[in-house]
Amino acid sequence: DKPFTYEYTFADGALKNDKEQKSNHVGAVIGFKTKKGEVVHAKVASSFISFDQADLNLKELGSNSFDAVAAQGKAEWNKVLSKIEVEGGTLDQYRTFYSCMYRSLLFPRKFHEIDAAGKVMHYSPYNGEVLPGYMYTDTGFWDTFRCLFPFLNMMFPSVNKEMQEGLINTYKESGFFPEWASPGHRGCMVGNNSASILVDAYMKGVKVDDLETLYSGLIHGTENVHPKVSSTGRLGHEYYNKLGYVPYDVKINENAARTLEYAYNDWCIYKLAKDLKRPKKEVDLYAKRAMNYKNLYDKETKLMRGKNADGKFMAPFSPLKWGDAFTEGNSWHYTWSVFHDPQGLIDLMGGKKDFVQMLDSVFAVPPVFDDSYYGGVIHEIREMQIMNMGNYAHGNQPIQHMIYMYNYAGEPWKAQYWLREVMNRMYTCNPDGYCGDEDNGQTSAWYVFSALGFYPVCPGTDEYVMGAPLFKKATITFENGNKMVINAPENNANTRYIESMTLNGKNYTKNYLKHADLQNGGEINIRMSETPNKQRGIQTSDFPYSFSVNEKK
Repeated sequence: DKPFTYEYTFADGALKNDKEQKSNHVGAVIGFKTKKGEVVHAKVASSFISFDQADLNLKELGSNSFDAVAAQGKAEWNKVLSKIEVEGGTLDQYRTFYSCMYRSLLFPRKFHEIDAAGKVMHYSPYNGEVLPGYMYTDTGFWDTFRCLFPFLNMMFPSVNKEMQEGLINTYKESGFFPEWASPGHRGCMVGNNSASILVDAYMKGVKVDDLETLYSGLIHGTENVHPKVSSTGRLGHEYYNKLGYVPYDVKINENAARTLEYAYNDWCIYKLAKDLKRPKKEVDLYAKRAMNYKNLYDKETKLMRGKNADGKFMAPFSPLKWGDAFTEGNSWHYTWSVFHDPQGLIDLMGGKKDFVQMLDSVFAVPPVFDDSYYGGVIHEIREMQIMNMGNYAHGNQPIQHMIYMYNYAGEPWKAQYWLREVMNRMYTCNPDGYCGDEDNGQTSAWYVFSALGFYPVCPGTDEYVMGAPLFKKATITFENGNKMVINAPENNANTRYIESMTLNGKNYTKNYLKHADLQNGGEINIRMSETPNKQRGIQTSDFPYSFSVNEKK
């Protein structure tokens, strides 16, 4: 509402009076002639498609004032955040919970626009064309496959269906599913976790129409790597598909992390191949590759360890060395990256007792480290030190599911103890109350799930492993209109253990909840206690997705 008196652009630091710029870093500077205390209102719109589309996008604001737009934004956030209502906590806990839920919903971001005919269109950062259909960006699957996308599948499936369709468009436009989009393929992190993102959605009923393209894109990613962006597809696939692991000594960094994530990703593909009734030979191939995590298990240390091309383990080996064979973590963190076969990992370690002892050791090993791979202390290491919970590094994603692994060995009370410790110590509503990178919502979504009392340890299944709720009451309103109420009236700072539990009036002794049971709505009643109920541990075989190639479990 004020004419410009100053109009300049800049390109790579040089100020110019040109109206358009094209360079690596560009921007614009505008100025106004104002009186002291005068307020200038500006309405701004952008488009990746065209100037005309930007003008069309501006019309979304209509004639509303600044205050009206702000009120609309507040109302929309209240509508979204009230999908989960928590009660019976402290003011600080409410602030922490809803701040985390808010951050969980900031990414991925819409990259598509609505044209004059009302059609969904997008500029493709992958081939430079303007094309029909959805497109989302600004997300890294290495982080968000773990629980952010499962949260979207649980709470906002219709929005996530758009995201899944956007992934199909990415494959059609670039030949690969993204692993990190910003806004196109970005060389960042490891793994092939688009498989997890797509299969978890499918298994929870969020299905795209073009399943043939989805499946062919997944298979393509297992046999190829992007020619310019090595984090997209599978770097080292030739070694992995032949040897069953990416070797330590072939100049492919973070090889053990790649192997462990590829094995889990292969399990996801196996699940989809089986459900789509693909040829048995195909299904068996990915079932076999899902077991490749075993190739890196070192019996001597009971940890995962990089392995050379000749079949010998890397030497020397320090479980405390960050990076190198692993990604932003060490062997203590990545040893638990067997989401799909916890019973197999238990067996490798010698049984439940030894498995639990290794879990305990993560907290018992002092927060010491070897940073020689990075040449200095990265912030994830420093955050581990500050929190002083041994080698448990919650500020980084590879270990965030680890505490829930106690359930698989029949000692859920240990999970309940440590989960409350993490929620209390690593998340607050203060300026310093966040334990690490938000990472596109993953670390926030961990808190939201854990505060409700359950967590998706293995995306690609329809199950959530139990922890223990933080609040006396939580009401979850799902997109289908059903509500699930979780009552834990004895909950307080001293009661962190589940004594007993009912689901819709019936005694419930399993340490997981089914996706369908939640979506159907009802009531969960939990009796909390100050002392652990060590009789409530369940047998690992009660987890239907404990996995073996012959599927006897």
